[in-house]
Amino acid sequence: MNIAALVSGGVDSSVMVHLLKESGYDPTIFYIRIGMEEEDGFIDCPSEEDIEITTYIAKKYGCKYEEVSLHEEYWENVVSYTIEAVKRGLTPNPDMMCNKLIKFGCFEQNWGKEFDKTATGHYARTAEVDGKTYLATAADHVKDQTYFLGQIDYLQVSKLMFPIGHLQKSEVRQIAADAKLPSAERKDSQGICFLGKINYNDFIRRYLGEKEGKIVELETGKILGTHKGYWFHTIGQRRGLRLGGGPWFVVKKNVEENIVYVSNGYDPETQYGKVINLQGFQFITEDWWGNFEGEKDINFKIRHTPEFTKGKLVKINDIYRIYSDDKIQGIASGQFGVIYDNDAQLCLGSGMII
Repeated sequence: MNIAALVSGGVDSSVMVHLLKESGYDPTIFYIRIGMEEEDGFIDCPSEEDIEITTYIAKKYGCKYEEVSLHEEYWENVVSYTIEAVKRGLTPNPDMMCNKLIKFGCFEQNWGKEFDKTATGHYARTAEVDGKTYLATAADHVKDQTYFLGQIDYLQVSKLMFPIGHLQKSEVRQIAADAKLPSAERKDSQGICFLGKINYNDFIRRYLGEKEGKIVELETGKILGTHKGYWFHTIGQRRGLRLGGGPWFVVKKNVEENIVYVSNGYDPETQYGKVINLQGFQFITEDWWGNFEGEKDINFKIRHTPEFTKGKLVKINDIYRIYSDDKIQGIASGQFGVIYDNDAQLCLGSGMII
């Protein structure tokens, strides 16, 4: 089998190559460069250390190695999407768009199409059910990354391999240590990939600037302070408001008037909700329940956390909604509601929260 292995230099993708070789495969290693230099500054995801480690892995295991550039495609599909979503007062998910449009989109169209499978170091699995391939959750539920894969389609999931999906993170670290891989003790990457070492607020400031606005208590209308632009704040945010007498949570934004509304819990209904409206919902593999109208029991996530929430997926006249069994905090427009089957074993699909 001809396999393209996407390697970042981290411990997970390094161990992925080790396991592929142990299984008798001879993957071609690809390192995707997505950093971009332009007039307003430098966005740099790849580092020299990443490339050095990836090159070392290729030599250690005797694999072909190729660096590919998707700078422009990443800017057009992910960075621009992020800036525009923030400008509209939404909460974007660039990592989800990167998986769908870059790693398994542009890469597939330009390089991956020559291979039988594409392997990554994601904590996820695939499962065969009634002759069809489904995206399945990882053995390590704390590290499970299926939320970030919730927007891929059937053609994409059918071609993917997740060699470390059956392992716990501690086991991956141990394999890396036993194999004396240079990434064995490397810290996991945090934050948004394309920012590199750039602070998120500095990045947003570079493109949207600053504009002072009011911070208002939702229940009373009292002005509590000021902010430097609604685009620096997200629904459910608690830190960085610089307000006394809290805890305060961002519960609403007025984009037209540049107002950020906060609440500290006088009325829990302003902080928590149970109904999630979805736009553009799609199943990854197929309509799991057939062409149903009504409701089905599900698990779901509205952000990347280890915990699942029980609820129902309701479809009426092609409109999808999630009804949560429990009140949940920080339902943010622009994020994604990702649904799972009733046993939280299969990731079924997703839609954007509106």
